Amino acid sequence: MIILSFILGVLLWTFAEYMLHRFLGHEHKGRNFFKREHVQHHAKFNYFAPVYKKVISASIVFMIFFLFGNLFAPVLIVLFFLIGFFGMYALYEAAHFRYHAKDPLVAPFIILRKHHFYHHFHNPKMNHGVTTRFWDRVFGTFIPVETVNIPEKMTMNWLTNDGEIKNRYAVHFRIINNNRK
Repeated sequence: MIILSFILGVLLWTFAEYMLHRFLGHEHKGRNFFKREHVQHHAKFNYFAPVYKKVISASIVFMIFFLFGNLFAPVLIVLFFLIGFFGMYALYEAAHFRYHAKDPLVAPFIILRKHHFYHHFHNPKMNHGVTTRFWDRVFGTFIPVETVNIPEKMTMNWLTNDGEIKNRYAVHFRIINNNRK
């Protein structure tokens, strides 16, 4: 039961990630902390909310989940659920930062990176998942991606050498100049 609660926490994070990103980050018409930070992230591709804001938010959510969860399940089950959920959240944060700031560790992660960058540079109403494409498929917001066009002014350092796209990424990414006619 403990292992199942951990797995449920991991899986529920991927669902929460999709829902938060899609609905609070894009479809919500009002103002909220998440949307404010998310709009900045889209405007400045290398902007991420400060860590202290993420820690405060995660701590509040953790406490609410812990207190609420203990109404329905034993403490150990709730803790392992939360370890899975917040462990996956930490993995999401690391992966998301890495997509924008560092070379891919292994080739398969380019698929998720292209999925995410399509969302950033092509259509923000599609491809909301960062750690998985599963929920985009379930909710009809999935677009398969072969090549991502990245505006020249938003080109990440890991993608180029001396202003030219690195050969190993040329099949996946293309740098475009928005000023050209």
